[in-house]
Amino acid sequence: MTRAASSTGYRTTDVEVRGGTLHTALWGPDDPQAPTILAVHGVTASHKAWPYLAEALLGVRIIAPDLRGRGRSNSLPGPYGMPTHAEDLAAVLGALTTGPVVVVGHSMGAFAALVLANLFPDRVQSLVLVDGGLPLQVPAGISDEDVVSAVLGPAAERLNSTFPSREVYRTFWRQHPAFSADWTPLVEEYVDYDLTGEEPDLKPATRYQAMAEDTAELHRGASLLKALDELAVDTQVLRAPRGLLNEPAALYAPGYLEGWAAKLPSLRVREVPDVNHYTIVMGQAGARAVANSVQEALAVR
Repeated sequence: MTRAASSTGYRTTDVEVRGGTLHTALWGPDDPQAPTILAVHGVTASHKAWPYLAEALLGVRIIAPDLRGRGRSNSLPGPYGMPTHAEDLAAVLGALTTGPVVVVGHSMGAFAALVLANLFPDRVQSLVLVDGGLPLQVPAGISDEDVVSAVLGPAAERLNSTFPSREVYRTFWRQHPAFSADWTPLVEEYVDYDLTGEEPDLKPATRYQAMAEDTAELHRGASLLKALDELAVDTQVLRAPRGLLNEPAALYAPGYLEGWAAKLPSLRVREVPDVNHYTIVMGQAGARAVANSVQEALAVR
């Protein structure tokens, strides 16, 4: 059942998947024949990562689920992993669209988008991968636990924490290096949505096990490597030059993505200046750059 739309065109619905329903947001026109994209969020995020993109893509229908184990889909059972997310995303597209769409994935969502395109090619027109999708650069032999710690750091620690009030959680995020200079009402909405439970025992919505299982696949997952080896759709990869903590060491080192582009003819790389791993989608400048790539992809039929 679709819940009431706001004046901005935002509304939500629930789609049947294995074990329950996937909570899904929509922005833009109601008409399923309108230009449509699927937006897939990151490993500890939710559909609330996408309002800036919706503002930059007026007239485009945006479908954005809370992935299994996150947001208001966090009660869905495991196993998790990219093939499971691909199955869930295919179910969403089957329920809400009539043909292939441009799929935008941020961070871990970019990996899920690649596997979706591989397992369900009839659902995907092209891909826009935002600071994600290519295997993470980690030392050989590193454990999955060390990958989680090295790549996500404080984000992983946050999932095992409790917060006495919403204001304390907002303060935690206001001090986060990625947002300390970019705090906005839309970021605050994202942060408020992330909490579950009641005061004084509020917890982030993402299940730790979902995050851990998914992160383990981002550097060695068989489904990811297969999807890259068999990549058959036009794919843009957008790189943020700064990392999760706004540090100069980005998720992908300079030149790494270009190395993949040299091996994959359908893959193109673009750097988005002056953004970090979060603000490439949760900031106006980053969202406009993503929207430009989406518009390019929508124009190709």
